[in-house]
Amino acid sequence: MYAVIFRADIRQLNPEYVQLAEQLRTLAMERYGCREFFSCTEGNQEVAISYWDSEQQISRWKQDPLHQRAQQLGREQWYASYRVQVVELKREYAGTGSG
Repeated sequence: MYAVIFRADIRQLNPEYVQLAEQLRTLAMERYGCREFFSCTEGNQEVAISYWDSEQQISRWKQDPLHQRAQQLGREQWYASYRVQVVELKREYAGTGSG
């Protein structure tokens, strides 16, 4: 399994961002095989993590025309800077609270 970690310094988000982000999440899950997608914003920082079965899925997702449009808008309007990391998940642990 692979994870894509997206971290950004927010410049300015707008209503188009909110609409496009929702469309992209659905597209990633339904068309490209994304297993899970989480994102959060705190102050001017955004972090999104998505989980995938293969690097090929990630590559196809990156080349999607709507995703490329979002990347362009991100560079031009929404983000002051960003970083994308693609990592291979080597181990996973889980548990529950006791109480």
